[in-house]
Amino acid sequence: MEVLHHPGNCSSRHPCVVTIGAYDGVHTGHRLVIDRVRRAAQEQGLQSAVVTFDRHPASVVRPESAPRLLTDMDQKLELLAETGVDYVLLVHFDESRSQETAEDFVHEVLVGCLDTKAVIVGHDFHFGRDRRGSVPMLQDMGAELGFDVTGLRLLRGGPDRDPISSTRIRKLLAEGSVGEAASLLGRPHQVRGVVAHGDQRGRLLGFPTANVSLPEDIALPADGVYAGWYRRPDGILRPTAISLGRRPTFYAESGLQLLECHLLDFDGDLYDEPAQVDFVAHLRAQARFESSQALIDQMSRDVATTRRVLGSDKD
Repeated sequence: MEVLHHPGNCSSRHPCVVTIGAYDGVHTGHRLVIDRVRRAAQEQGLQSAVVTFDRHPASVVRPESAPRLLTDMDQKLELLAETGVDYVLLVHFDESRSQETAEDFVHEVLVGCLDTKAVIVGHDFHFGRDRRGSVPMLQDMGAELGFDVTGLRLLRGGPDRDPISSTRIRKLLAEGSVGEAASLLGRPHQVRGVVAHGDQRGRLLGFPTANVSLPEDIALPADGVYAGWYRRPDGILRPTAISLGRRPTFYAESGLQLLECHLLDFDGDLYDEPAQVDFVAHLRAQARFESSQALIDQMSRDVATTRRVLGSDKD
């Protein structure tokens, strides 16, 4: 996959079948659209391309209510590369871009950069200033400029068979439903950060933790205890009991949300390392314990449950 940039190096050098969107999460619905793009490109002897943005457009258009992100940019590009798409065009999104008309975007990006011959997007796709661009408008412009346009019905999934969307996945995470979120994402929800120095309280309790510092714009599950996986830079996945919250037993008034990962059967220095944490299953809500021993007993049970959930029981 080749990553192009606009403004800058944005020429695909080949005519393309294109899809456009924020693609936050690169979930199963996104992958269905990209698969259609790739198949259409193969059938027509063209290249496939995803047009996306270097930040979520809402962070510019309505920063006070912009959603937290399901993926940072590195992860989004990794996930897009896994789809087999030929090009990703990263469009710089700022205040000036937010005022660009849909027509100018089509001429500048779709025609000027990618020599677009076909566009495949969700049927409710909107873009450009005041979201005036739509599938019917694209179809009218395509008839004039020489590209076809297909609007796809959104993929449905989960028990209620509602359309799969990044918004729906964020809601599930906010409820702590990481298993259902994973079914829509096609993988566990992952967050990435750097291991920071903590107060060593976990080590004193017999359960040392990696305290992972995260970007403020990343979506997190509800406070609670989870079973999951921790990936170090060596690429090895390690079973992990995860505590996400404000540690009510010791710091009930601090309000500081912490992500603490107890790696099972591991003893080593993780400070200042990059970390990737996958949330697999919700085990319980955060709770305040009357004594350190009561907390230790519960942490022991959490570790045992994590082993069972992840299938990592020791022989």
